[in-house]
Amino acid sequence: MKEENGKQMSRRSFLKMGATASVAMGLSMAVPPAVADTLGISTKQGLTDRGGRTAPFATRILGSGRAAMEVSSIGLGCMGMSHHRSAHPDKKALVRLLHQAVDMGVTLFDTAESYGPWKNEELVGEALHEYRHKVNITTKFGHTFVNDKHNIGVEDCTPVNIRRVCEASLRRLRLEAIPLFYQHRQDKNVPVEEVAGTVADLIKEGKVLRFGLSEANAETIRRAHAVCPLTAVQSEYHLMWRTPEQSIFPTLKELGIGFVAYSPLTRGFLGGDINEFTLFDADNDNRATHGQFTAETIRDNTPILNELHRFGRTRGITSSQAALAWMLAKEPWIVPIPGTTKAAHLHEDLQAVSLEYSANEWMELEKAVASHPVTGSRANSRDTSIQR
Repeated sequence: MKEENGKQMSRRSFLKMGATASVAMGLSMAVPPAVADTLGISTKQGLTDRGGRTAPFATRILGSGRAAMEVSSIGLGCMGMSHHRSAHPDKKALVRLLHQAVDMGVTLFDTAESYGPWKNEELVGEALHEYRHKVNITTKFGHTFVNDKHNIGVEDCTPVNIRRVCEASLRRLRLEAIPLFYQHRQDKNVPVEEVAGTVADLIKEGKVLRFGLSEANAETIRRAHAVCPLTAVQSEYHLMWRTPEQSIFPTLKELGIGFVAYSPLTRGFLGGDINEFTLFDADNDNRATHGQFTAETIRDNTPILNELHRFGRTRGITSSQAALAWMLAKEPWIVPIPGTTKAAHLHEDLQAVSLEYSANEWMELEKAVASHPVTGSRANSRDTSIQR
């Protein structure tokens, strides 16, 4: 991504030094409770960094019963390290960033076979191999590819393909079992019960530990959960897209299923680094096809970002920290997975777990944001499989 004009102040330019310094001195967070040995995570005092120091970090539980999984309260979405986010650092820098995330207490890392495709799983698998017993790497199945590119809107969730993807992902991720295996998008030709049954068999075989869905509606969630208990549903969710609160949250709460929020900063917009002059790489940035990322819609939606800036300035936090802390306050079973390729952004975003404000303050922020209509579609204009 290339910036042509600095007209809009970047969120990273204000309070950056203070936020980064706070992280360097040690996050003021509670040490996480013991994590069950069955999850492959240490039952000691929490994760230790590469220097042998304890890295305390808040945790949350996704799912319930035998499907439960304890993870860091904020995870890391890894897609942008090799897919759909324009230019990115070289491999060494990305490996270093993934190690820093573990050092800071992140235990949830999200990838998929379609990111790259395949390249992202290879990167994450190599970088986190030494930590594989301390972290949870989640991945996804179901997309099809033509000439090594995602065949948008055409899914393959047949049992044969699910098993093929599982074996290939295990090799790329260098794992013995996938901690959480998501159906990436629904396949209209394969009932979700058949998908759930196939994953249930993989769980029995020890190749997968838990099952999840991505961008599924309430009916699909219920049908899948009845066959194989779901640990989490992953969908887009942020202050500019709150539909999951009405469409699926009641179902998740009733069934004891966790929620993983992808794009919690609206693909970077709520962080403040994007303005109407931002250019997106047409070959490696799907934001170029999203209705919310034209020059006109960015201008129209900027008042929403300004509300976050106003909220943050009076509290000494950034717009991204406000957006993430708001989400963490909504429900104890929500885990956002912001993505980044920069250590400063990682440090900044993880600070959100230590921020607490009153219900009235969050309500005021919601009302302020809601007073500005959102312009443009959240979805890729070519992706007809996403449930709006």
